[in-house]
Amino acid sequence: MTRRERQAIRRRRRRRRQLLVGGAIAAGAAVIFAVLQLGDGNASSAERSSTTTRTTAPTTTTAATLPALERPFSDAVRAENAKPGTAGWRLTKDGAAHDIEGYLNVTSAQRGETVDLFATTVAPTFTIEAYRMGWYQGLGARLVWTSDPVPGKVQAAATLISATNTYEARWDASTSFAIGSDWPDGSYLLKLVASTGQQRWVPLTVRDDASTAPYVIMNAVSSWQAYNRWGGCSLYNCPGGRGDRSKAVSFDRPYDIVTDGSGDFIGNELPLIMRSEEAALDATYITSIDLHQRPELMRQHQAIISLGHDEYWSKTMFDGAEAARDGGVNLVFLGANAVFRQVRFEPTVLGADRTMINYRSTADPIRRVDPSQTTVSFRDSPVNRPEASLIGEQYQCNPVRADMIISQAASWIWANTGLNNGDHLEIGVGSEYDQYIRGQGGPDNVEIVAHSPVNCRGRAGYSDVTYYTAPSGAGVFATGTNYWVSKLMPKDFPETAYNPKVVQATINVLTEFGKAPAGQAHPSVPNWQDLPGTGS
Repeated sequence: MTRRERQAIRRRRRRRRQLLVGGAIAAGAAVIFAVLQLGDGNASSAERSSTTTRTTAPTTTTAATLPALERPFSDAVRAENAKPGTAGWRLTKDGAAHDIEGYLNVTSAQRGETVDLFATTVAPTFTIEAYRMGWYQGLGARLVWTSDPVPGKVQAAATLISATNTYEARWDASTSFAIGSDWPDGSYLLKLVASTGQQRWVPLTVRDDASTAPYVIMNAVSSWQAYNRWGGCSLYNCPGGRGDRSKAVSFDRPYDIVTDGSGDFIGNELPLIMRSEEAALDATYITSIDLHQRPELMRQHQAIISLGHDEYWSKTMFDGAEAARDGGVNLVFLGANAVFRQVRFEPTVLGADRTMINYRSTADPIRRVDPSQTTVSFRDSPVNRPEASLIGEQYQCNPVRADMIISQAASWIWANTGLNNGDHLEIGVGSEYDQYIRGQGGPDNVEIVAHSPVNCRGRAGYSDVTYYTAPSGAGVFATGTNYWVSKLMPKDFPETAYNPKVVQATINVLTEFGKAPAGQAHPSVPNWQDLPGTGS
């Protein structure tokens, strides 16, 4: 994609973040995924609920009085989300770009482990508030822990590694803290609060390597880092800096001011996490770095969930997801442009896999040692591994903005939505899109359940929502659009993208994927031959 297009994407992301974070977040009705019981195929209970804005948690039935849940649902997740939530995780005072910001020595940690925080601030002291993100009466988070005041100081400016245009924050550790036994695994935002009022986020995933939960939800930190311009450069550009882009980016630095330190978590991941926890789905959490470091653990789960923009993968990640699928583990890709660019990792002084390398060309020195790890797009030589072989379809173009058009309304994926063939889901496609085209490396048994005409930079195409089943019985679902996750936002959030039919379809997929290899109950019925633009 061009620089102008990438800048447009960032502007849209920034606007989504401002809508979500800058406004008051309302709880809406306390409906624990009423769409699961949707029977009339038209309006969901969420649609019929009150739109009254709440700033405190509504009164709800306690988890102890509700009937026990069966797999893939979890009493523990339901009980966790019945605890008092808060909108206090939101930022109310950004301050200037570097008034306060920080990063951790890890992207994830387990309970009992100690984490180091590296922070800079103009304030004399600051505190850390740890919020576990979830449903929590629609408020989005629960406050789990607050630190004692930590001495603040202004740390050194970014250090440039000129050979690769890589910026690092080589700071002293500000404090260390332990992940308590009372921190449930999940996605967390640490809110740094300066004594002078400025605030910024630092993301952390609390994982459980022993978990056998049906679902594993993956925070795409490698893609967050690819777009991170802190210090001056990302894998895309160096505005006002050296050269045109980085060839390597470091996790030893904060995420930039565009995302207030949260990476791409707020817009591309939080809506699905809130919906998953509202539904009490039994899920555990990892980052893309964890998939790289421990791919064999994926076989402990029934479904791997890739979120809204999961573009940057290593060979080990691809190998691990492919092995999991071939062992019967279902895969969910909720965003377009996933598994597109191959990266590799090297250590920094803080630990393994803290530098992410992406030459985006065969000039990558590793080609002379191991051509299969050359950091080009997966589909390109010498890797020659199209992402369609895993996802079922693959990336085509950006930017687009169009309605999603249903092509296989009889599919179980659209059950209880009331949708018919030819129906439109308003602005369901964008800004990137994937398409199934036979001969691009994907399987032949692909079922296309939405097939939406688009025009991107003067080229006609189709954005597809696809499903296929592997010989192992595993099901693979892909949305073919980046806008899917935004449709899961709670109805009463300032963001207006919410669509109950997309919520219902998501729960249909997740519920079936959490039970068993989905192909056992729902073998894919290929229909690509009947649709235009598929190479049939």
